Amino acid sequence: MGKPKLSSKQVHNSGSPKTTIWWFYLVSTSVKVLLFPSYHSTDFEVHRNWLALTHSIPLSRWYFDETSPWTLDYPPFFAYFERFLSFFASLIDPQIVHLQEGLNYSSNTVVYFQRVTVVLSDLSLLYGVYRLTRNMDLRKQKLIWSLVIWSPMLFIVDHVHFQYNGFLIGILLISLSYLEEGRDLMGGFVFAVLLCFKHLFAVAAPVYFVYLLRHYCWGGVLRGSSRLLIMGGTVASVFAVAFGPFFYLGQIEQVLRRLFPFGRGLCHAYWAPNFWVFYIMSDKVLAFMLRKLGVDIKTPAASFTAGLVGDSSPFSILPQAIFIFCIFLLSE
Repeated sequence: MGKPKLSSKQVHNSGSPKTTIWWFYLVSTSVKVLLFPSYHSTDFEVHRNWLALTHSIPLSRWYFDETSPWTLDYPPFFAYFERFLSFFASLIDPQIVHLQEGLNYSSNTVVYFQRVTVVLSDLSLLYGVYRLTRNMDLRKQKLIWSLVIWSPMLFIVDHVHFQYNGFLIGILLISLSYLEEGRDLMGGFVFAVLLCFKHLFAVAAPVYFVYLLRHYCWGGVLRGSSRLLIMGGTVASVFAVAFGPFFYLGQIEQVLRRLFPFGRGLCHAYWAPNFWVFYIMSDKVLAFMLRKLGVDIKTPAASFTAGLVGDSSPFSILPQAIFIFCIFLLSE
């Protein structure tokens, strides 16, 4: 016997995709609210300081200020985002955005305010995953929504440790959704916006470049050249809006120095569980053994993992890993 057909009322009661995804968001938000009083890392103070910095001093000093050791090292769009949030922070508790008196401020007011900003910014993730999956059947949509919206890693990193990864990944998903629709120019535009929020997404830039070159710009010299110019102009316009004020102020070198702090170290704050961990460990073991054998090996004063720019340790025995060598390994 065939399966009984659902009545129109039953279909309606099953819920539309838009209604369903909002339930996913509300359930995840309920869990996030329970995590508000939990532990938070130094990143919490980093972002609080950026609220104060962007609110209290003019744009011309944003990438120079060293009132706190947690200096601004994200691209301008994220700084503008912090400036936007700081307006509301100043209304709720002025000490949050006080550059000196706000240092290491951790009252319930600032904790709850900053936690709420992460929850609300996750609407970007909600829209991105919905847009990317809106042409799928509801069963597949629910599976993907569960994996993304209820991701345990995002819960831990964003809503305990404290970051805005869900917000940024949401922008990436929006970009991918445009590419999936064949709207390559819009996809490239949104990805350029993402890079101006967080430059670490530049690791995906070569993939985007090859895809857009092949999928959008290919097809004859005239058509390809014109489309390449259009795409290049679109991306350049985004970067002009983001970095233009700092070009005008003659500060672009300082901005880039902050965005790429090569003095920070290879294993900044234990976030690099890769080859370099073993390289550093080998250096420490060799230094320890040579000291036991009577060789005079100086103990470095700085740390590989402190996370402060200019506070990274030189190796005691093994060769220093210079920037050019790291770029070569990345290109391979």
